[in-house]
Amino acid sequence: MALRALDNTMPAATPERPKKLPKLSTAAAVPAASPQGKTKKNDENSAPKATAAGEQAVEYVRSEDLQPVAHPKAKVAGLVAGLDSKDWVSACEALNDARRLAIHHASLLNPILGKVLLAIVKTMKSPRSAVCKTSIMACTDVFNSFGNLLSSASDDAFDKLLLQLLLKASQDKRFVAEEAEKAMRAMAASMPPLPLLKKLKSYVHHANLRVRAKAAVAMSHCASRMDMETMKEFGMSALLQVAAELLSDRLPEAREAARGMVNSMHAAFSREAAAPAGGEGGEARPSRRSPSPRSSRSRSRGSHRP
Repeated sequence: MALRALDNTMPAATPERPKKLPKLSTAAAVPAASPQGKTKKNDENSAPKATAAGEQAVEYVRSEDLQPVAHPKAKVAGLVAGLDSKDWVSACEALNDARRLAIHHASLLNPILGKVLLAIVKTMKSPRSAVCKTSIMACTDVFNSFGNLLSSASDDAFDKLLLQLLLKASQDKRFVAEEAEKAMRAMAASMPPLPLLKKLKSYVHHANLRVRAKAAVAMSHCASRMDMETMKEFGMSALLQVAAELLSDRLPEAREAARGMVNSMHAAFSREAAAPAGGEGGEARPSRRSPSPRSSRSRSRGSHRP
């Protein structure tokens, strides 16, 4: 029987599939050419070019470095319009003008204080951090100059300003939050504590944990400035209830503020207990007991005996 021959040769190699090349866009493939026809080089060692006028940096001026305004009446007349400017650099300049007027020309700014507060609230909502921080710095100067008058100003303007300060103090941008906390400390130190405490009471029940904590800290600062009569006018039971609710808050900052309120109440009770019982016009107690008439007569009789 004939056998079929076996082919032991290796199979022929199949050709490889060609690889796909990545697609390059026309803008990436062709380098940009200058008007002179030369290609533009991206040299990282070269000095950066000057920025445009709209991209210039804003300088944060301290309150003690602000100088008086040369023509304050003209600045007051155009202040609100400058604060409403859509150009953020012009808005920052107007905010610094408001700070100068609040520090050096408070009597001229007082008649339009409510409108200025509303304009400052609008600038605090700006997405630019420079405008936001400058507006908060303006709040600090307004509190230091008009702290005793803000309680009688427009309630709507101050309520909006207080809410924005609490929100800015609760956000993640550290440099903005620190400036807002500084403004709230100036607010608690300059304004009368009783009306401010009544406004802050509603914010300790806010849905935002950080807003509750910042409101609690401000209430603690107000309570530290109150005497027993002011606490009774606010309501001792209401103040104790707020402190009790904050003691179980999730944030340690709120719990620490609640302990501060309790310590302030205890200090007020201690001062009242240490006050003289007789008060004004009361008779002072003698340091030594005066001798009775009977004892004086007995001593006189004993002296005449032989």
